[in-house]
Amino acid sequence: MTEPTCPPTPWPTTARALFAWPAKATVLRPVAKAKIYAHAKPTPALRKLFAQQVESITWAYKLAPESINLPATPEAPEIEVFEIALKRPDISHAVLRCIDKAIPFPILFVLRHGGRSQPIAAYKRPSEAAHPPPGHAVTQWVLGDYHAAPWQKDDVPRHGLPVAVDLQGLYEQLLRQHLAVPARAGETLRDQLDRLAQLQAKQVAAAKLETQLAQEKQFNRKIEINAQLRTMRSELHALAS
Repeated sequence: MTEPTCPPTPWPTTARALFAWPAKATVLRPVAKAKIYAHAKPTPALRKLFAQQVESITWAYKLAPESINLPATPEAPEIEVFEIALKRPDISHAVLRCIDKAIPFPILFVLRHGGRSQPIAAYKRPSEAAHPPPGHAVTQWVLGDYHAAPWQKDDVPRHGLPVAVDLQGLYEQLLRQHLAVPARAGETLRDQLDRLAQLQAKQVAAAKLETQLAQEKQFNRKIEINAQLRTMRSELHALAS
C-alpha cells in the first residue's frame, strides 16, 4: 500500500495552524538528513523518497520552559517546530514518520514550497506500555495519523499562541488547529481525533456508494443505494458538527 501524502481536505475546514512563534523560542538550525537516518534507520526506498521530496529540514523553534515560560510535562517535555522545504508541494507521510521516529519529542511540521506554507502534525504521546522511572525521559512514543491545515501564503497574518497552563495543554491546543472539524464542548483531543477518524472512514464509504449509484442500472437497486447514502450523509453531518 502506498503511504499517503497530503491531499486537500475533502470537506470544509477552519484549520489554520500558522502561528507567530515567540522570538525567544527561535533555533533555526539545519537538520542533516544523515542524522535522521542514523536514528530512524529508514529503508533504501524511504531514503529515495527523502531525496525526491525534501530539499532541507530546519529545526525552527523549540517551545520549552525556558523559551515560553510554561512548565514541562512527561507527555510534552518540549515541543519542536520543524520547517521542511519541499521540492514539490506534497510529501509522503512515511517521510514525516521517519523524522518523528528520530526525535523523542512532539513535533509540529511546517511544509514550505513556492511562497506558501502548510502546517501538518500527528498526535504523538508516550506509550501506555512504557513506564519510565520518575525523572527519566520517555523513550517509547505512539504516533497517530497526520492532519494538515490548508496551504497558505507565507505572508498571511499569524496567530499568537493559545493560552495554556503547561506544555501538554499547549501541544493539544496547537494540534487542534490542524484538525478539519472543531472540538465539541468538553471533548478531549483523543475523542476529537477518534471522531475525525470515523468521519474520514465514512467519507470513503460514501464515495464508494456514490460510485455504485452512478454505475447501477436497476431502478430498485438505485433506490436502495440512495437510501443508504441519505443515512450516511446524515451520519457525516452529525460527526462533523
